[in-house]
Amino acid sequence: MSDPVILSTQQNDASFEDVWEELVWRGHVHVSTDRAALKELLAGEPITYYCGFDPTAPSLHLGNLVQLIVLRRLQLAGHRPLGLVGGSTGLIGDPRPTAERTLNTKETVAEWVGRLQGQVSRFLSAEGENPVRLVNNLDWTAGLSAIDFLRDIGKHYRVGTMLKKDAVASRLNSDAGISYTEFSYQLLQGYDYLELFRQYDCMLQTGGSDQWGNLTSGTDLIHRVEGRSVHAIGTPLVTNADGTKFGKSEGNAIWLDADMCSPYRFYQFWLNTDDADVIARLKVFTFLSRARIEELEAAVESEPFRREAQRVLASEVTTLVHGADATAAVIAASQALFGQGDLASLDAATLESALRELPNTTTSPDAPIAQVLADTGLVASASEGRRAITQGGVSLDNVRVDDEKATLADFVAPGAMAVLRRGKKTMAGVFVE
Repeated sequence: MSDPVILSTQQNDASFEDVWEELVWRGHVHVSTDRAALKELLAGEPITYYCGFDPTAPSLHLGNLVQLIVLRRLQLAGHRPLGLVGGSTGLIGDPRPTAERTLNTKETVAEWVGRLQGQVSRFLSAEGENPVRLVNNLDWTAGLSAIDFLRDIGKHYRVGTMLKKDAVASRLNSDAGISYTEFSYQLLQGYDYLELFRQYDCMLQTGGSDQWGNLTSGTDLIHRVEGRSVHAIGTPLVTNADGTKFGKSEGNAIWLDADMCSPYRFYQFWLNTDDADVIARLKVFTFLSRARIEELEAAVESEPFRREAQRVLASEVTTLVHGADATAAVIAASQALFGQGDLASLDAATLESALRELPNTTTSPDAPIAQVLADTGLVASASEGRRAITQGGVSLDNVRVDDEKATLADFVAPGAMAVLRRGKKTMAGVFVE
C-alpha cells in the first residue's frame, strides 16, 4: 500500500514550464521518440502511460526506483499510470549482456509478481482522478498459442532488425551466444505495449536506456499494426562519476526490500555518495525543488566538509523507500554509534542492522575482549588487543574496558549485541551467543 503521508508531500516544481522540462532538467531523458511531440503530448490532456517490471528477483532495486519516480512525476502532472509486473516475461527475463539467465519456476515467479506489485503500489497513488492501475502481462499471454503469436505478432518483425538490437548483438558476440528464448523477449515486450494500447489507449512507455531496443519494439509494432504513433522514453543508466555502474556495491544490488537491504545500509549507501555525484542524485531520486537543490549545490562547493547535500539525500530517499519512522531510527543509530546518542535507546532490529554493516563477530560470553578485538580485525592479535586495553583506548557499549583479562561476560549478558570500539571512530559489532 502507498503511504498517503509521503505521497501528499510530493509535487512537481512549478518553476518549470511543464513536466517534460522538469524531466529533462532532472536528467531523466537519455533517449526518446520525437521530443517536440512528447513535450506537446505531456502538456496536453491526460494520457495513459506505463513501465514494466519483470519479477526476476523478489525485490525491485535502485534502477527500478528511477522508473517509479518518473511514473510518479507523470502522475502528479495528471497522467494515468499503468504499473506492469511481467508474470509472463518474468518467466524468461530480458537478455543480459554476458550470459543466459537462470529460469525460475512458475511458482517462484508468481510469488515475486505479488511482491513487486506491492512495491510498485507504494510509490504511486491509488486515489484521485488518475489512480495507478496494476496489470500483469500473463493475463493476455497465458491463453495465446505459439502459432497464433507467430502469425499475429511474429510476422511484423524482421530478423535483421532484431539482430541489431544492442542486447542481442552483445550476446551474439559473446562466447555464451543467445538462446531463442531470450532472443524472443523483444517480441513479447512489443506485444505488451500493443495490448496496453488496445485496452487502455496507452501512449507512452518508459524504461532504462539499456532497454531501448525493447521499448522501440513496441512503438514499431503499434505503428505497423494500428497505424498510430506512440512514444517511449529511455532514462540514463545512472553511473558514478568514475564510470562504475550505479546501484551495485561489490556486486550486490541495493534492493528496495528492507529484508534484503536494511534501512540502515540503505541510508549509509546514500550518505557515502561522492561530492561529484550528489547533486545529480538529488535531481533524480528526490522531489526537492530546483531552488533547494541549487542551494545544496552551492553548499557542496563552499563547504563540502559539512556533507549537507549527502545528509539531505540520504534522508529524503530513505524516507521515500522506507518511511519517516525507519529513517529517524537509522539516523539515531548512526549518531549513537559515533557517541552522539544512547545505544540503549535503539530498537533491536535497527541496532542489529547497523552492527551487521560493521566488522563483526559472533562469540561466547567468556571470550576475552582482547581476543574479540583481534577476531573483529580492530587489532592484529590478542596481545595487541591487551596493549590497546591497558592504554585505555577500548570500550564496549561506550563503557571503558580497563582490565586486559576482561571477558564479554563482565559487560554484557548472553544473547546481547554490543559495540566494540578502539579509539573514537574504529568500531565493530559483537554478537554474544
